[in-house]
Amino acid sequence: MSEQKKIAVLGGGSWATAIVKMLSENKDTIGWYMRNEQAIEHIKENDHNPNYLQSADVYAHQLDLSSDINYTIDNYDVLIFAIPSAFLTSELKKLTTSLENKIIFSAIKGIVPETGLIIGEHFNKEYNIPLNNIGVITGPCHAEEVAMERLSYLTIACQDEEKAICISNALKSWYIKTKISDDIIGTEYAAMLKNIYAVAAGIAHGLGYGDNFQAVLMSNAIREMKRFIKKVHKMKRNINNSAYLGDLLVTGYSIFSRNRQFGNMVGKGYTVKSAQMEMSMIAEGFYATKSAFKMKEENEAKTPIIDTVYNILYNHKNPKKEFKKLTDNLD
Repeated sequence: MSEQKKIAVLGGGSWATAIVKMLSENKDTIGWYMRNEQAIEHIKENDHNPNYLQSADVYAHQLDLSSDINYTIDNYDVLIFAIPSAFLTSELKKLTTSLENKIIFSAIKGIVPETGLIIGEHFNKEYNIPLNNIGVITGPCHAEEVAMERLSYLTIACQDEEKAICISNALKSWYIKTKISDDIIGTEYAAMLKNIYAVAAGIAHGLGYGDNFQAVLMSNAIREMKRFIKKVHKMKRNINNSAYLGDLLVTGYSIFSRNRQFGNMVGKGYTVKSAQMEMSMIAEGFYATKSAFKMKEENEAKTPIIDTVYNILYNHKNPKKEFKKLTDNLD
């Protein structure tokens, strides 16, 4: 990536908006695909997304906005996908152009429901994108704190170090610090798993468990994450690094965590469907739980927290009884 590459963001939600804000600090023109044409017109007139992170300034004069995904893909070299995993397949079905020779970075913290794959693996296996042209943008970082320009940290993972450095430099600013990693698979699995553990933390809070139990739950969650990732992609990594443990902690504890909010509602007695209907944003942990449970059975990983969340969300088991059983399996 020695020559200058044009970068576009695909998605219209809070994380997409936060990434556009980060990229705009470097004053380059940014492609931005979102399907909501009314939101596009509002941004052009008011310099902010009317639906997400309204306090975040995104300057229209720097943006090449389009509701045509093919236009954005045709005209940009690096595509940062920030579309919720539940909608990725339907968006990609709109393609009439090719992804060949495109560099794809995923800012999606989830599993593609139709294939059961993390985003990088999905693009590699379904669209034949070489792994060297695929990267991951992960936290610990909440979009809401980016909007407030609070100090935040990102990890940019790619097997091609030059591409990781390019995206790292494009995103960093006085309030965004970045580091690079070559663990593209591990960091993406961690980004998916931490959402499940945040749902568990939310359920625990909704049931009335206190901080002492939450600490034990998170301690067990990072060890469970380590076992799971080691089963699916064995390589040398420090699970205590920010991309793994840090992202888990912020998602499990933060008031901005939609997965924790979703779990909290379930713990308080909402049905899964009613909790989903009340939330205005996608809780990726719901979809990730089903895929992670299937993968852990295939890989024979010991995952009592994932099992508990799966039983509550998909087998409709009583949260109070399931967490009582879980407490006997934690240390």
